[in-house]
Amino acid sequence: MSNPESTIPLDNGVPVTRCGLVAIVGRPNVGKSTLLNALVGQKISITSRKAQTTRHRITGVRTEGDAQIIFVDTPGFQTKHGTALNRNLNRTVHGVLADVDVVLFLVEAGRFGLDDAKVLALLPPDKPAVLVANKLDAVQRRNDMLPWLKSMQERHAFAEFVPMSAHKLDDVKRLFEIVKPYLPEQPWMYDAEALTDRSDRFLASELIREKLFRLTGDELPYSATVVIDKFEEEGNLRRIAATIVVERDAHKGMVIGDGGERLKRIGSEARQDLERLMGVKVFLELWVKVRSGWADSEEHLRSYGYE
Repeated sequence: MSNPESTIPLDNGVPVTRCGLVAIVGRPNVGKSTLLNALVGQKISITSRKAQTTRHRITGVRTEGDAQIIFVDTPGFQTKHGTALNRNLNRTVHGVLADVDVVLFLVEAGRFGLDDAKVLALLPPDKPAVLVANKLDAVQRRNDMLPWLKSMQERHAFAEFVPMSAHKLDDVKRLFEIVKPYLPEQPWMYDAEALTDRSDRFLASELIREKLFRLTGDELPYSATVVIDKFEEEGNLRRIAATIVVERDAHKGMVIGDGGERLKRIGSEARQDLERLMGVKVFLELWVKVRSGWADSEEHLRSYGYE
């Protein structure tokens, strides 16, 4: 990352900086969290093959040259289930779109389905929207992209079109430069070194939940969550105790695994990621509890930290 102070232009001797909120929206499992992590340069939002992984408004900060972009990763808009959890996720998407300066509408390159259309219908007409065609490396016939792009331009007046792969650094840098001119001229909201506004406690619960979903695959329904019971700082050590909350006894068995092996692996991999992220030693304890119907209870959602 460049030194911001050395590249900020001056207007009559006064530094000119840009700063704004940029939402990343799209259907579930289209790559929003992967893109956020790439744009920020560090993992702050969890990823897995399981849809509906992101459940909170995750904010990532990237400062380059004269610009600071506050990226907001949102849950994938939910259309198939009517639980309190999914209503909460959809409220989050609506709230983000009302607050931001620019919207990144993320789709898979060459594809557009009903779930994509439902998210596209949410885009505010008065805010610039950038069509981000992700997973370009998976497109076999590049010539097919031209008619697809024309059809997308007919669906919405996109300000920009960016074909890319979130796994390619050059593509990510190009997207950052394309977004910059759409940011308002105003002071930065965060220090130049900031990466996220989320606490270590929150990031701990997210990383544990990522390992939970990655290591249970399709066995475990997505209505499982993680609650941090204890987060203590002792010098270069963090003592963390967390509870994995599931809805049924059978789900508890899936998480624990034969002889507790799966739960041990979840804890081990989460601890390693936490140590890399925080730069400290981590002592992690995990428990599994059954709370039937928690995903359809507004009271439980509030107690588990859902906004």
